[in-house]
Amino acid sequence: MRWSAPCSNWPSHCGVRTACRSEPEEARAAAGEDHRIPASGLDRLLPSGSPHGLGDRDSHVGGTRAYIGSFTTAGGLGITAATIDPESGALGVLGSTAALDNPSFLAPSPDGDFLYAVGESEDGRAAAFRATGTPDGVPALIGTPVPVGGASPTHLALADRRLVVANYGSGSVSTLLLRPDGSLGDSAVLRHSGSGPDPDRQEGPHAHQVVPDPSGRLLLSVDLGTDTVRVCAFAGDELVVRHEVSLRPGSGPRHLAFHPDGRHVYVLNELAATLTVCDWDPDSGTLTPRDELPVLAAGSTGDAYPSGIAVAPQGGFLWTAVRGKDVISVLALGEAGAAPRLVATVDCGGRWPRDLAVHPSGRFLYAANEHSGDVTWFTLDPATGVPARAGSVGVPAASCVVFC
Repeated sequence: MRWSAPCSNWPSHCGVRTACRSEPEEARAAAGEDHRIPASGLDRLLPSGSPHGLGDRDSHVGGTRAYIGSFTTAGGLGITAATIDPESGALGVLGSTAALDNPSFLAPSPDGDFLYAVGESEDGRAAAFRATGTPDGVPALIGTPVPVGGASPTHLALADRRLVVANYGSGSVSTLLLRPDGSLGDSAVLRHSGSGPDPDRQEGPHAHQVVPDPSGRLLLSVDLGTDTVRVCAFAGDELVVRHEVSLRPGSGPRHLAFHPDGRHVYVLNELAATLTVCDWDPDSGTLTPRDELPVLAAGSTGDAYPSGIAVAPQGGFLWTAVRGKDVISVLALGEAGAAPRLVATVDCGGRWPRDLAVHPSGRFLYAANEHSGDVTWFTLDPATGVPARAGSVGVPAASCVVFC
């Protein structure tokens, strides 16, 4: 079984566009033998090449269009589409659609034809959009938004011909079937249980992110409320938990990212402002926590809530966004990726950076600054990984950036 992965903003951040169907699959579909969108494993999307953290990957297809999510209840415009200047990384806004309330996180299909979004509200919705062939370049809603069977969904991923959704409010993970036209079908729900020591934030499970592993066989679910990462797989049509990995109590894991070598995982902890470094065994699907380190300099005080995490396409550097401090932390990963080291923090260019995304070329970094209502882009120093602010564009209540 192979899993689909969106074209970027996922563990590899690779942005390589692949065909949805091979010619034999197209023939079977035409004959009525295949009514689902075929998947492609994430391993087919992993980059290779320069040993440095930031290689020249301009030859890769993809990374010419950006989609930005936002909170419409806070004045956001919905989903904003933008072009990307390949030389400067500058964004050029094409327009927006408010067809879904609070589209806080987005996931493109591997070929870039479709865009999927969660609607972060109590009655949890998800929606499918046609991303190509629209007259103004703005995604067009397919059908109507559908219930996900959970509350306040915050993240989503494409996996095994399904859309998988992390429901923060209800602490569950939903799966929705993908139809041939890209629209969303029936849903099923995997419910988490447990709690953590923080009575305000960890009174119960809070699934915050779902990420396919690089092999495309497994899915990792990050739960802030229970201080755990669950390794899941599909058994027939059912998503089941294979392993549940406990992190330090009270750390509050929010998001994770894979190293491009597929053997290291970095878990960003929102409540502790730390990064947990894990080994990943791709054969057994085993996640083993090894170390935990701060993402801020020693002596830092005051509120700090890490949010987004991004790894350089070639694995040399890692960046985290820290709300409250409103900074981007830069960590050097070293040749093996097993020993991250904090080397710098820089201003995020706005207020309350909710998400970070590294461009598929590895040359630019983007911060979605929710409270200041902008997306700021940075050029990346290939030797140090330190971002230098290059520009910004106004996007009210911005929440995420993805590329195609």
